[in-house]
Amino acid sequence: MQLPSVYIFNWIFLLALFPVSFFWLRRAYRILVKRDFSEVALKKGLPPANAEKYAPYEMAINLVGGVVMAGVLVAVLGFQTLKSEDWIAIAGVTLWIKLLGSFALGRQAHGLGPAKRKVKTEAGGTDKGA
Repeated sequence: MQLPSVYIFNWIFLLALFPVSFFWLRRAYRILVKRDFSEVALKKGLPPANAEKYAPYEMAINLVGGVVMAGVLVAVLGFQTLKSEDWIAIAGVTLWIKLLGSFALGRQAHGLGPAKRKVKTEAGGTDKGA
């Protein structure tokens, strides 16, 4: 038998699925329909220079995550077909996979490692340096 505090945390997690699925589906809509690439592959809040290249991947990550979360909400609240352990497992795994997928895409789009700035040499060319 679960403690009463566990039930409270389950309800908080379930209610948190509403805004999470809304924001993920809204991001997918912005990328797919509105062609807004300002939230694609973010690193420190900034999109990469070639955000359009990574937009389909970010859209797919957000769309799949949002649809799974919305499906969990419908299954739990609408049809009551999932047990507590099942919907928590599905939602938790989806949350972590989406977060790690977006993080990895952002790092791939911006390149790995620290950015190097270009230093002008006396000859007028550029030299990669500190």
